Amino acid sequence: MTGSVDDAVTRAHHEEWARVVATLCKRFGDLDIAEEAAAEAFATAVERWPSDGVPPGPGAWLTTTATRKAIDRIRRESKRDDKQKEAQMLRYDDPDEVGVVEDERLRLIFTCCHPALAPESRVALTLRMVGGLTVAEIARAFLVQETAMGQRITRAKAKIKANRIPYRVPAAEDLPARVSGVLAVLFLVFNEGYLATGAETDPVRGELTAEALRLTRLIRALLPRDGEVAGLLALMLLTEARRAARVSPGGELVTLGEQDRGAWDAGLIAEGHRLIRERLATREAPGRYQILAAINAVHTSARDVRDTDWSQVVALYDQLVRIDKSPIVVLNRAVAVAELDGPEVALAAVDRLSDALDGYHAFHATRADLLRRLGRSAESRSAYDRAIELAGNTAESAYLARRRDQLRA
Repeated sequence: MTGSVDDAVTRAHHEEWARVVATLCKRFGDLDIAEEAAAEAFATAVERWPSDGVPPGPGAWLTTTATRKAIDRIRRESKRDDKQKEAQMLRYDDPDEVGVVEDERLRLIFTCCHPALAPESRVALTLRMVGGLTVAEIARAFLVQETAMGQRITRAKAKIKANRIPYRVPAAEDLPARVSGVLAVLFLVFNEGYLATGAETDPVRGELTAEALRLTRLIRALLPRDGEVAGLLALMLLTEARRAARVSPGGELVTLGEQDRGAWDAGLIAEGHRLIRERLATREAPGRYQILAAINAVHTSARDVRDTDWSQVVALYDQLVRIDKSPIVVLNRAVAVAELDGPEVALAAVDRLSDALDGYHAFHATRADLLRRLGRSAESRSAYDRAIELAGNTAESAYLARRRDQLRA
């Protein structure tokens, strides 16, 4: 019984969190109250559902419980006139303001990505509020300490309050100014689903990748001429196509070069390739997501890893580095360079990133593999140890441990 209730609570959290928070934000106009009341409602579910049973409508139960929690808090803490508060709290029958974005979760993401907030703050706040990611997961996505990310989110909330930024549904003319932040949120949510960073979660979280894909399709329908929207959708499709081959039956990560390409989803690949061809036909300068999608198109076009056109991959990374000089892009480029120019050239490029990426597990995993290929086993083993120490994903840790244990003494 406990297992089924736990599953019900987890499923409700994934499906209902954003809706409950959005409903409370609309009613009370305060993000802190909305988040805390929603969290209290889920905590109450964990406490009561094992004995009372899962209610017939979990979402409605959570919304009602969260609303009561919010009202209790407002009554305790608000400094406004009691009659004004009560009038605001009882406006439950107001029709939702939908605007051009009909989907509730996507509407909330666009609302949170307000241009008054710094781009990274918008993304972090939205991941926490709408994506349901923990502060630790968001911190790992940004390669910063958890405490620093917590402070960033707190400051974003404080700015919303201080500047009285309204939780208002954006109009059609607002979408282009906010879409880059929305795409960044969906990209990070997708990445967390495709390769989860937490040790206590499933290695691959299909519910996150599916939701990110669904919402990106909706944005594509809203902004059909936006190249980066098309690029992100293509990138997600080509990445999601490989998910079934990503983890072995034994729970170990399977790298791109070792995956069974017959298990890839041909329909998703065809759709992704079609989007990329459409973007190429426009002859517009591609953005970050379009280039990443093109790189994935090269990989998914090869029937065997030995058929990969690594010169094209490196050329695409060269193009990407010109618009995104982040250390992670440079690291990924080095992986491709290793296939084209050899591991020694690639290692020199990777080692120059040590200051920026010392806390990033993929940096040490890449070094470990390059050192292994150069026959420097002792150094490779140390790098694998560091990568395993930093990796949160259990499937990735298992893969790295096996590779380390295969090294010759």
